[in-house]
Amino acid sequence: MRTVPGAGSPPDERPALRRCVAGDLDEFAHSYWGARALLSHGTDLPAPYDDLFSLEAADELLSRRGLRTPFLRIAKNGAVVGDGQFTGSAGVGAEIADQVRDDKVAALFASGHTVVLQALHRTWPALVDFATQLTVDAGHPVQINAYITPAESQGFSAHYDIHDVFVLQVAGEKHWTVHEPVHVDPLRNQPWTDHSQAVAAAARDQGPVIDDVLRPGDALYVPRGFLHSAKALGGVSAHLTVGLHTMTRYLLVQELAALAADEAELRTALPLGFDAGDPAQVNAVLPEVASLLVKQIQSATPEELADRLRRRTWSSSRPAPLSPLAHAAAIASLAVGTTVQRRAGLRCRVVPGDPVVLQLPDRRITFPAITAEAVAALCSGADQKVGDLPGLDADDQLVLVCRLLTEAVLVTTTS
Repeated sequence: MRTVPGAGSPPDERPALRRCVAGDLDEFAHSYWGARALLSHGTDLPAPYDDLFSLEAADELLSRRGLRTPFLRIAKNGAVVGDGQFTGSAGVGAEIADQVRDDKVAALFASGHTVVLQALHRTWPALVDFATQLTVDAGHPVQINAYITPAESQGFSAHYDIHDVFVLQVAGEKHWTVHEPVHVDPLRNQPWTDHSQAVAAAARDQGPVIDDVLRPGDALYVPRGFLHSAKALGGVSAHLTVGLHTMTRYLLVQELAALAADEAELRTALPLGFDAGDPAQVNAVLPEVASLLVKQIQSATPEELADRLRRRTWSSSRPAPLSPLAHAAAIASLAVGTTVQRRAGLRCRVVPGDPVVLQLPDRRITFPAITAEAVAALCSGADQKVGDLPGLDADDQLVLVCRLLTEAVLVTTTS
């Protein structure tokens, strides 16, 4: 059974996901997530996407933001252009040689090349906020790229992605063709190039599951593994590709296997002179190793596994941006009556006990047991006022909130 975190929540509690999917979100979670492509027309969605991105935003990034090569790719008909064709030094005080040259990008775009702005969830403010919220809504890490394609041009041929994708059409029109997978639910080490002949044959010979034109405000969901290609029509086309780096059951398998390192007998050396390429020698040790591995897996606790998964996955998503200078000023002016809340998008878990443990993506913080109720309230996500926290007097509340502000767990609000 496929599930999506947040399924069953009211739609207004998943505002970013709501902008990507028309219709019932629970129906999407149970019938489409990871299994079927879905086209949502802009007339059935809350709003177009010009508040998130635009052609003018693309021009600003390419000409005024000092982008470097990790944030830009350029391609035509599936072939990626070498970085040297559109980068160079930015002059006095910015001599780094891999900065984007707007004049070179302009020439390539005029000759039919597609411009791919990468990692916009780190460089464009509206998309930083959108990605933060969508990560909360979906429970999987999010990245966002923009594809700007000249009229009648195609940037990439049929291929599949190793993550789920929402395509949000920003400007112009683009004809999309989506086919069933040739390799179902690919993992991150199983790119489409491993199946390039099958991909090409399927795109050529099989009927598509979606063959339609996306117009501004439309959204397309493409699960990982589904083949897709797109071609701009009569004018410049721009769309956002919102990639969800799907956590899979195989992730649990990997971490269960990693727990086997705690079993001393599984760490012992194989026989002297062992030939790893000889099936007979492998067979001689395989039953014992398999038995020990199964024993270790069966003895693993959910707490052990969750701890490993937390450390591995929570750091994949960044919480909402923190303004360092303003945050320092907020700490300095903290007083009874100040309203605070958990930093948006920050993954955390409060473990009651003595001490109380606050689990964060990169560390743990401990507090006295008496703070349990207050810590739980502060980490709930709701606004909390210093002076109203349960179980502590005003002075202790100030100490606790100051600590959590300093650790960038909390931020002050204007409410």
